[in-house]
Parts: sequence; structure tokens; C-alpha cells
Amino acid sequence: MGSVTFFSEGIEFKISKPRATKSWIKRIIKKEKHELSSLSYIFCSDEFLSKLNKDYLNHTTLTDIITFNYSVKPGWLEGEIYISIPRVKENSTLFNSEFEDELHRVIIHGVLHLVGYRDKKPSEKALMRKKEEACLSLRW
Repeated sequence: MGSVTFFSEGIEFKISKPRATKSWIKRIIKKEKHELSSLSYIFCSDEFLSKLNKDYLNHTTLTDIITFNYSVKPGWLEGEIYISIPRVKENSTLFNSEFEDELHRVIIHGVLHLVGYRDKKPSEKALMRKKEEACLSLRW
């Protein structure tokens, strides 16, 4: 199975339990019937993610995550997932959840996008939330 890597860009951040988190991510990818090629998570600031959002997606709104899919073969997963740590912190307060739980939700949200789930329509959002909850329940 391929690799999952964690980086930070422009902020000081290290994920807790990196080995367990990587193992969990790989289990979810396998459960979704995909093979992992490579997946990079880049934890960053609002400013960094806003610039990516504007430059690559032509969006000017704040977001907590941007996912870039580089997969070239069906059933294979390769991509980059950029996560704004300040956004995740704010959302954990807003949704009255623990920071780590919110971070894991966003981490797996990106994976779900890469395996084909969408969240533009209300029905897609509901399914995405259901899948996120199921994935979160499979953590260590």
C-alpha cells in the first residue's frame, strides 16, 4: 500500500498519533475499495489556503479544506489535501466538538472526496456526513 504523509506550510503544527492516523486513513481507503498510491496532507494557515482557493478554484470564501485529486487510474487514490488549522479550530468551537475530532472529520472528508463522494447538493451533504461519522467510528 502507498504512503500517507503530513506536512505543515507556514504554521507550526504536528498531528498527534501520526502512525495511528495514517493506519486509519489507509483502512478507510481500502474499505472504499481503492488502492493508495500517495496522499499528502498539508496543514496550513487561512491565508495560505485562501490563496490556493483563489488561484486554483477562483473562490474567494474561507474554507477548511481543499482537495486536489491526482489519480490517473480508476480505483487508485493519489492527491493532496490542504487543511487550514485555524479554520478547524474555529469550527471545533462553533460545532462544540473537540479539536482532534474536527480535524479527523476534515482529514477523512478529503479522502471521501478523493474516492468519489460529493457534497454540493443537500442529499450529497447528508451522505457525506453519514460517511464521515462511520469513518470516525472506525478510529483507534
